[in-house]
Amino acid sequence: MKRILYIFTFLLVSITTVTAQQEDAWQKWGPTKGLKGGGFIARVGYVIGGTTPLPLPAEIRKINGFSPRGGVSLGIDGYRMFSKRWGISMGAHFFWEGFDTKADVKNYYVWLEQEGEITKGYFTGTNATSTEMWGVTLPIQATFRISPRWNVSAGPYLSYYFSQTFTGKVYDNNDGVGYLREDSPTGTKIFMTRENPTPYPESFDDNMLPLNVGVEVGFDWKATKHVNVFGLLDWGMSNIWRAEFEAISFRMFPIYATIGAAYRY
Repeated sequence: MKRILYIFTFLLVSITTVTAQQEDAWQKWGPTKGLKGGGFIARVGYVIGGTTPLPLPAEIRKINGFSPRGGVSLGIDGYRMFSKRWGISMGAHFFWEGFDTKADVKNYYVWLEQEGEITKGYFTGTNATSTEMWGVTLPIQATFRISPRWNVSAGPYLSYYFSQTFTGKVYDNNDGVGYLREDSPTGTKIFMTRENPTPYPESFDDNMLPLNVGVEVGFDWKATKHVNVFGLLDWGMSNIWRAEFEAISFRMFPIYATIGAAYRY
């Protein structure tokens, strides 16, 4: 009987000790003060990604090159934990992001500029585009603590662009094929070469919307009591082009990821 009592006492003490250690871990890794506290997180990150049609249209036959320019994000989030696991955060993330891409296309409807005049038609050959955007993203996220050191988050965001550029040019592909069928898929052929590529009109920039809405998901891993390693994915849900814009026949969406470090107050 004494042996059973000893075993029972040992198990009770062990469970109590483990529970206390677990609670100490939750306290240690934040929020900085108390399990239901709040504070601020200052972030700096590296941004990669691109602006793309979804799904890829049939006119795009092959992606020959994709080169994120690599941008920078600086931001701050305010957070509040309502319980040990659940909370909410709001923030402002200032960013610079962009990309360059090349693709083989066939019967790709586009507007081009030749000798100051706009030519409309269906292009077959290589299409190269570049995008650059400066702005701020305002996310509102629900946060969930998987463990004392791991947080995940998700929620909607609104982005406002201070500056946007979208440039492009077309020319013959590696097989020497590069021409525009003017006005229709069976129109007059206008040949184009990489020695003298034909650019998009400058008016493309003027037809980009200054606002975009989407969903942001992310994680935070607490490396120390105050320093986090984080990752964010911003998936745009609205078209970058104005509704009346006809120079490109499909919708395009910004999709960018940020990885970096943060300081938690």
